[in-house]
Amino acid sequence: MTTVDLHLHSTASDGTDSSTELLAKARALPLAVFAVTDHDTIDGAAQLLQTAPQNDNLICGAEFSCKTEAGKCHILGYGFAPDAPSMIQLTGYLRKMRRQKLEKRLLYLKETYGIVFADAQLQLLYALPSAGKPHIARLLIQNGYAQTVSEAIQTYLTGQRLPDERIDALRAIEAIRAGGGIAVWAHPLGGEGERLLTGDAFHVRLEALLQRGIQGLECFYSRYTMAQCAYLEQTAQEKGLCVSGGSDYHGSNKNIPMGQLNADSQPVAPERITLLQVLGVLK
Repeated sequence: MTTVDLHLHSTASDGTDSSTELLAKARALPLAVFAVTDHDTIDGAAQLLQTAPQNDNLICGAEFSCKTEAGKCHILGYGFAPDAPSMIQLTGYLRKMRRQKLEKRLLYLKETYGIVFADAQLQLLYALPSAGKPHIARLLIQNGYAQTVSEAIQTYLTGQRLPDERIDALRAIEAIRAGGGIAVWAHPLGGEGERLLTGDAFHVRLEALLQRGIQGLECFYSRYTMAQCAYLEQTAQEKGLCVSGGSDYHGSNKNIPMGQLNADSQPVAPERITLLQVLGVLK
């Protein structure tokens, strides 16, 4: 088991563990260094920073859904100040966008399937900083429309076509760096359920992000073989980028164990995660 995991999600976005539950599980493994990287919000990380002792080596993080002219991507931010004006402005804008998308999805369920949630359920949904498909899916399950999250999403939500509201990666990278953080390309060969990005397509997207100021690559990732991780690690070294690694743990929403940084279940020495040195966590 690796002692570092820089890609964890809490209930502040689409994970099933609260920030305190994440902390308890990270300690139990134990993880020496970890980061909460919720989608488009810093609420989960900020909550832990307020409650966890400083010696827990918790890194403030977030993950942003982005795009470039070369395609979609996710950008991870690490080590920024949670009260940085650039981060507050970015997450405030994204929360507004997510609220609008949520309202469109709820209207779609009403008009297409006649599904309307109770006021108490809607209040809980609107209170979430980063509500998305998994949260709506759980309400569908609670109301007897489906048995699993994947069934609920596939049956009731995939048929709706919403406009692409991803921000340009430049906006996320600039906000992270302005807040004193490091911007990292998440799962650069493709995330969960995505087609593997290879060859020229990978390098074209990488070049687009290099031009926007990307500083690192998530080279170690739970769905990548060690051979793929080594390829990304070599690429990072060649491009002068720092190396990061994370599981993309979502609790019961995904079958990914906390602390797993490759598909081969091989341990990864913390020294290979050079982002830790850049952030001053490892000397």
